[in-house]
Amino acid sequence: MFSPIFRDAVIFASLISLMSLGLTLIYITTKVSNFAHGSLVSIGIYLALTTSSVWASNPYYCLPLAFGFGGLASLILYILILRPLSRKGASSVSLIAATLAFDLILLASLNIYADYLTSVYKISSRAFILRGVDFKVVDQPGIFLVAPTLVFTIISSLYIVLTRTKFGIAMRAVVENPQLASVMGVNTNLILATSWFLSGGLAAMAGVLLPLWFMVSPDTGTSMMLSVFAASIVGGFSNIYGAALGGYLVGLTEILLTNFLAQNVGSWMIPYRPAIPLLAIVATLLIAPTGIAGIDWLSKIRRMRVRLFGPAS
Repeated sequence: MFSPIFRDAVIFASLISLMSLGLTLIYITTKVSNFAHGSLVSIGIYLALTTSSVWASNPYYCLPLAFGFGGLASLILYILILRPLSRKGASSVSLIAATLAFDLILLASLNIYADYLTSVYKISSRAFILRGVDFKVVDQPGIFLVAPTLVFTIISSLYIVLTRTKFGIAMRAVVENPQLASVMGVNTNLILATSWFLSGGLAAMAGVLLPLWFMVSPDTGTSMMLSVFAASIVGGFSNIYGAALGGYLVGLTEILLTNFLAQNVGSWMIPYRPAIPLLAIVATLLIAPTGIAGIDWLSKIRRMRVRLFGPAS
């Protein structure tokens, strides 16, 4: 029914979008680029492995648990490390360095846990894949349906929360002007802590889905961060909806263009796949620094219409 390469591209793009949503949410609320985001993804990866191989259950059942674990780890990073540093006047570079240090701690912990699973439960905990535990719908893997559906559901939920609830309005106020929002009585600490929790939860949920189609290891989340950053930059680092769109643009392009080049140029092009998101970052920063979401599309359409048909009479 679907080309295997198209199926791979949709699954990959959906997961990149899910990761990019969390990364962008943190940036628009705190203006911090979280380089530990990839290891938060890997937390979900190993919860999926534990659920399927240790608890003998389906990894989909651990999605809420992964959301909680990932959110808690992200919250720890914010409350115990970043917030104290911010109160002491740390620069944005120092905060980014702190996220890198936290990433190393998480990565080391994940490697220790992987060794524990291997030594105690005698299961492969590195370079593993869990396709065999996924369900099928009309000869298609469940992940092919679940991943896009989950992205759509989360975007819809965020839209409703941000536009229809008092908490969402308060969050938007903090994004626009945190000092003024605080003066107006908004609990900025709660808003920021919630943002970090949501970001980590989304990352870990993406991690649960990753091994259901792709081969993974403790550093898989970190290795995907180039694509995730590219998605956020292409979509617009100031808009969560743009981040989701950027995730699909970057993810689909990365898989489909790599396949096209491999077939028409040679298989030696496959190792150069990371160059695609890197080129996407460079092109976006040069042509549209604010990303897709930052472009005034209505004005561009009007200008194009004037060029094609002349000014309206």
